Amino acid sequence: MRFVSRLLFILWTVWRFGLDDLALSGLRRRRFALIRRLTRLGRRWQDSRGVRLRLALERLGPIFVKFGQVLSTRSDLLPHDVALELARLQDRVPPFPAALSREMVERAFGRPLEELFATFDAEPVASASIAQVHFATLKDGREVAVKVLRPGMLDVIDDDLALMRKLAAWIERFSADGRRLKPREVVAEFDMYLHDELDLVREAANAAQLRRNMESLDIILVPEMHWDLCRPEVIVMERMKGVPISQRAVLEQAGVDIKKLARDGVTIFFTQVFRDGFFHADMHPGNIQVSLAPESFGRYIALDFGIIGTLTEVDKDYLAQNFIAFFQRDYKRVAELHIASGWVPPQTRVDALESAIRAVCEPHFDRPLKDISLGQVLMRLFQTSRRFNVEIQPQLVLLQKTLLNVEGLGRQLDPELDLWATAKPFLERWMHEQVGWPAFNKQLQKEAPRFAQLIPELPRLLHDALKVQAQRGGDAELKALVRELRSTNRLLSGMLWGAAGFALGIALAWLAVQLLGAGS
Repeated sequence: MRFVSRLLFILWTVWRFGLDDLALSGLRRRRFALIRRLTRLGRRWQDSRGVRLRLALERLGPIFVKFGQVLSTRSDLLPHDVALELARLQDRVPPFPAALSREMVERAFGRPLEELFATFDAEPVASASIAQVHFATLKDGREVAVKVLRPGMLDVIDDDLALMRKLAAWIERFSADGRRLKPREVVAEFDMYLHDELDLVREAANAAQLRRNMESLDIILVPEMHWDLCRPEVIVMERMKGVPISQRAVLEQAGVDIKKLARDGVTIFFTQVFRDGFFHADMHPGNIQVSLAPESFGRYIALDFGIIGTLTEVDKDYLAQNFIAFFQRDYKRVAELHIASGWVPPQTRVDALESAIRAVCEPHFDRPLKDISLGQVLMRLFQTSRRFNVEIQPQLVLLQKTLLNVEGLGRQLDPELDLWATAKPFLERWMHEQVGWPAFNKQLQKEAPRFAQLIPELPRLLHDALKVQAQRGGDAELKALVRELRSTNRLLSGMLWGAAGFALGIALAWLAVQLLGAGS
């Protein structure tokens, strides 16, 4: 009954906000067009399709809100207006009762709350779809933040995901764009994100890694995790005190250098991406604060590490080559890289893809550098690539979404921010490390231990391979080569034994002379 009632509520919400009309608009067959006209009778909507979708997701509850947030990162799959509207989704979820928080914490640690904390604020300071946060004080006086997983989430998630899978299968079967949009893969990706977030220890591990990476960069603070108080349902971390970065007036009144703050934000992002390949992928204003404490005045404070982006060496190499080609205006090379990477069907015409990329990128080179948005360029590239069935990699879409967040945040703080000038040193150093002799030398040093192990084994491996080939009926030349190799081995062995015998004879003769001399 719970499943049926939930399904009926979802269907009513879909009808109320006209989501059925949005779905039918993508169906090209005539019978679906007729069904769409019939279902629109008596219904009118003043809001745009993106607004209606956002309101419907908010109405359906926290899981659908989270789905909209994840979907908003896939701007390569969505129309621009829909992606922008979904990006406005916020986790404005009512907190669950304090008694439930207490119960969750005590169950996670198997101890009463009074044995764990000196104080525990029952009123949460933040409440989201997955968890909520309480402030507390440890027995030794240290102030901490306690993040508690929302109870009963697993059952709700599994029920809603089952419905989403059925809806995705229906869309993929009947929609003209279904195969390209891959709704079932999007739902599977969302499933992975959600279940990752349900394990708060994973978030704590992300925070610990980011904290280590940022230790040498004294412009950002990451809370320290108290690992003895971290469980999948509850994590305890250092309490961070700062002002939300969106409160610009408060920061200016406190004396924070706003222009430097904007530059520091870009520096943090490009350091995480180009140096570490491990970046905070949810850098919206709600997760960023600024410290006003004297010892860390003006530094960024990063919060909420549930979504982290990673880049492999292959990703970095692809990005490096694309950046080089882009700066050289070599659009043919960009097109060739897309095809060579397998993201574009092999039958794609290079000249057609090159022309489309040129149309996106070329207008930007005639504008002042401070007016160029790298995030917008990437978004336009992804949207253009839809014509060519480009398979955009999720990690690069996450990178593009985070870059848009960073650009928007930086230019809210400083409208004159020149993103390219701030990023240029990182790009140049990164490209220098990724291509040419430095990259080759770095890779050689990395592989040196393996080479040291393999090189002594090469003669034996070569001999074994040739022997096997000869036993399988290889040609006469291979057999002759094996015989010659054996003969050479016997010759080398004889020479080694002869040298050893000669050396032993000399040593014995010297010893005999010494003994005779001593006897006389």
